[in-house]
Amino acid sequence: MNTTKVKSIVQHHRHLQERLLEILHDLQDEYQWLSPEILTQVGDELGLPYTKVYGVASFYSFFNLKPVGRFNILFSDNITDRHQGSLHFATQLKKELWVEKGHSPMDDLVSIGTTSCTGMCDQGPALLVNEIPITNLSTDRIKAISKLIMQNKPLKEWPKAWFSVENNIHKKGPLLESTLEPGSALRAAHKVGPKTALENLASSHLRGRGGAGFPTASKWQSCKDAPLHSGQGRVIVCNADEGEPGTFKDRVLLDLKADLLIEGMTLAAQIVGAKFGFIYLRNEYKYLKPQLELALNNRRQTGLLGKDSTRDFVPDGFDIEIRLGAGAYVCGEETALIESLEGKRGTPRIRPPFPVTEGYLGQPTIVNNVETFCCAALIANRGPEWFKSFGTEKSSGTKLISVSGDCTKPGIYEFAFGTSVKEILIACGAQHTNCVQISGPCGITLNESEFHRVIGFEDLPTAGSFMIFDKSRNVFEIARQFTHFFAHESCGFCTPCRVGSHILTHQMDKLAKGYGSQIDIDEIKQLSLLVHKTSHCGLGQAICKPLLDTLHKFPQAYQPLIKHDEFNPAFDLDAALSQARKMTQRNDEYAHLEKTNSTTSTSHKSGESI
Repeated sequence: MNTTKVKSIVQHHRHLQERLLEILHDLQDEYQWLSPEILTQVGDELGLPYTKVYGVASFYSFFNLKPVGRFNILFSDNITDRHQGSLHFATQLKKELWVEKGHSPMDDLVSIGTTSCTGMCDQGPALLVNEIPITNLSTDRIKAISKLIMQNKPLKEWPKAWFSVENNIHKKGPLLESTLEPGSALRAAHKVGPKTALENLASSHLRGRGGAGFPTASKWQSCKDAPLHSGQGRVIVCNADEGEPGTFKDRVLLDLKADLLIEGMTLAAQIVGAKFGFIYLRNEYKYLKPQLELALNNRRQTGLLGKDSTRDFVPDGFDIEIRLGAGAYVCGEETALIESLEGKRGTPRIRPPFPVTEGYLGQPTIVNNVETFCCAALIANRGPEWFKSFGTEKSSGTKLISVSGDCTKPGIYEFAFGTSVKEILIACGAQHTNCVQISGPCGITLNESEFHRVIGFEDLPTAGSFMIFDKSRNVFEIARQFTHFFAHESCGFCTPCRVGSHILTHQMDKLAKGYGSQIDIDEIKQLSLLVHKTSHCGLGQAICKPLLDTLHKFPQAYQPLIKHDEFNPAFDLDAALSQARKMTQRNDEYAHLEKTNSTTSTSHKSGESI
């Protein structure tokens, strides 16, 4: 470790504790992993104890606290990637490279593991190699990858086509077809003034596109009215931490509509009087950061962003910085995201206070996702009536849908609210569909009888994910994988979620192994409701959804797993003593639990002492 280099990186970030994640990212880029010595020096430079720095680094899955190979490979472990063979390809690569327990014996040449979801569900199975995505894996591609790794070829010499990420847009609407001239939304809002611009946004009935559907204008109004505290002023945050498995529509907007996103964020700053903003970009989309930086610089050079702008319709001094996440699903929740921006573990805050009054560093803060900011910019430019001409009375506008799973055309679709699930299934070429998971694991599971239902806040609110499963898929295994996902992603803050999620995974695993009874099904239902009611944040509250939905709508998926009429332990107690019998060279009747238990029972009944 070069102590001078570590000090230089910390100095580059102005010794700010709230930039701890950025410091750790830079150090990992330099050294591949974060050793105890590195974390200790970072703590010394920032005036933080080692335990504090380690606590933050250990919270995020993309920070390596142990050495990794020069080629660090993570296979996507999302359920749709699994169905396309991701685990098979991971096993194949391990065999090709003689990897055991995740590491190669060849001087740490390669390490192989998994990550929850890469956001490439429309072109899976996918992997990340040194945080760069490779999509459309195949047996031949895995063989070619293993050869390049054995030759120690740097990634820049690998075929460029492997790193191509397609947008796979199959249906465009007003958002994807938009060609907004940079600055036009800001000019329009400046012309009518902040008050009228906010009224127009309210009149459009735009609601957040992240799933919860909170009225956007109400959020912006609350931030505008909130008193400022000591600090730099109001803050605009774009939530680009698109971590919900099966969701990738914001990835496409970041690629194609970066300027529109920045316009929407700047519009929000203009209306509420913000001085700075952040794009919180999920680490799986790190490959997009250079082109996002280019888009920001282009707007600075043209006077549409930054402290040096002299244009009267551009908010004075407003600028935007990109911050990388580090692999924590819970940071999709706005208060956990803000904690992460402040260089902390992504633990959701207790609300109230809400971010609009006390957010980033205690300042009034707006948090919206990519799609919401893009829609806001279009509304400012074209007016609320234009926006309301799409959708329904209660759900205005359109919605981007990320479609993956069992269909012939996975990818991005833009539908007006009010479109039925059946219409979407027809459009993407889905056949023999058994179930649809809307909004990822935390969303709603639909069976065939519900395909007439429509997307919209009055029926099926959605964050934008449609995971399609045909009749060949095991619904129980889908729910089991979702349960393992939640247990892995729990932040650990509250006991109901931290403990309850693991108990639920054990219960589901017990059913899968053939030890299940009706008592186990009843316990899953009761525990799911308990975790839902008592968890600290939405992650714990969502754990029960796929379990209760599938138990209710797909009882036939669970019925064959009920092997016993009464409770049955999850393992054979007598078999567990087999090693002890071998060591003591005993195999008589008293060395077996069944014999011992029957003898004990007889002794008690006869009144004999034992």
